Amino acid sequence: MASVRLLRELGYMVLKLILYVLLNTWIITQVYQARLKYNVPYLTLYAQESENNNTSLFNCIQRGHQMPIFFVLLLLGGFHHPLISKGLGVFYLVNRYFNFTGYSTGDPDNRLKIGSSN
Repeated sequence: MASVRLLRELGYMVLKLILYVLLNTWIITQVYQARLKYNVPYLTLYAQESENNNTSLFNCIQRGHQMPIFFVLLLLGGFHHPLISKGLGVFYLVNRYFNFTGYSTGDPDNRLKIGSSN
């Protein structure tokens, strides 16, 4: 019985990992499309103002996709506390999606504000 519970809870971790990979793949494609749209070649991490008129917009998309280490730590924590990790993982994925879509507009007012007093 305990092994079935353990497998189910580990399944949450696997599902969370799959969802993260899908979300991150979508975000990476957004950066790729922005590179094509704003003519920013590879090996150039950020657009330079002298080379591109849409510097700030491309740079916001580029910064929005960089992978934080939080998710790796959340997966490791899932071995000891899988249900807490599952809840935090879902919150993180939803937050990351909305943060990226807002951040990539280039307008600071569109960024996700959780716990803001505004």
